[in-house]
Amino acid sequence: MIYRIDVRVIAPVRDTEVTDRVADAVRNLFPNAEIREEPGQVVGEAHSMDAFSERLHEQEILDTARREFFRRADEDGFAFALKKQAAFEGVINFAVGNPDELGDIEVQVTVHEPDVEAVVDHVAPPTEDGKPIRPDE
Repeated sequence: MIYRIDVRVIAPVRDTEVTDRVADAVRNLFPNAEIREEPGQVVGEAHSMDAFSERLHEQEILDTARREFFRRADEDGFAFALKKQAAFEGVINFAVGNPDELGDIEVQVTVHEPDVEAVVDHVAPPTEDGKPIRPDE
């Protein structure tokens, strides 16, 4: 199946932070993102979440990811927030509750095809007894 998505990653850069380190945090989780600096933030653009999906599988947090993806989903896509410090270490840690004082990394995924549910199933498949299952197989 062909998945056409646009992934936009926005990470604020505070005065106390080094811009390159914030860009590294984004690259650690989205290595194929094209990164550019804008005033007060780093913005990444990508068209795949494959590396992010691999990390979700490695960390065994597929159910958590699905919950976060669907929490802010609509017919056009989904969004979620990540902790910046964890991302710098190459770890996915979803930001819930109050934003971190350094700001959270915001990820917006626009789905062009096939649909939001299919993309979420591809990135973070449902699990049974802790093991991923693929509904399309």
